[in-house]
Amino acid sequence: MSGSAWIGWGATMAFIGVALGAFGAHGLRENLEPRMMEIFETAVRYQMYHALALILFGLSFRSIVLAVGERAAQFPGFAFLFGILFFSGSLYALALTGVRVLGAITPIGGVFFLVAWASWAYFGFKGGAVA
Repeated sequence: MSGSAWIGWGATMAFIGVALGAFGAHGLRENLEPRMMEIFETAVRYQMYHALALILFGLSFRSIVLAVGERAAQFPGFAFLFGILFFSGSLYALALTGVRVLGAITPIGGVFFLVAWASWAYFGFKGGAVA
């Protein structure tokens, strides 16, 4: 994928985050118990943080490619996307269904986030994270 594609994915994830945040605030607040609403809001918050990270990643992508190559440069972006899917996705599902076993998936997403940040930091130290 190109830097522009990563920006597009980030903007898409931000759009979905805003839509789900509005849905939660206006459509769910009266229907979810307070703890489940907190879980839903946590999912939205982390999705938005990492959507913005994807946009910034896309902006720095070209310099990352120059430092580490095209294939390796993709790694943080996919880790951010999988982090959103597993972390926020599992929390959305937990909040909406109340099936607590779904919370066991959430740490997998957290690990993807950590891997994304760590690899991006490594690329930055290699000289590849400047736009």
